[in-house]
Amino acid sequence: MVKRHVVGAHYGLGDWLMQRLSAVVMVAYTALFAVAIIAARPIDHEAWRGLFSQGWMRIATLVFFLSLFLHAWVGMRDILMDYIKPTALRLALELVVILALVGGAGWAIDILWRA
Repeated sequence: MVKRHVVGAHYGLGDWLMQRLSAVVMVAYTALFAVAIIAARPIDHEAWRGLFSQGWMRIATLVFFLSLFLHAWVGMRDILMDYIKPTALRLALELVVILALVGGAGWAIDILWRA
């Protein structure tokens, strides 16, 4: 008989798919960003501000960062679940990762929509 250790719920295919889809979003943004850079050829701060002042670029960049943070969360959670066995320590480290990722998302939003 197999003894199962309960480490959480809903892990598996959904998380695998989330990580793959977030990677696809990041690759698509990288291609879009490369095209935007080639088209705009920003050479100074004002040109960069002009590029990122456009609504579509802000939204695309925000989607990229949210995908990056989701991708990082799935990876870090899996690493912590695999290698940190004491539950209290693992949950504390997961909380630190969550706070760092939410802080990064807040910072990205602040930067993108700063006046």
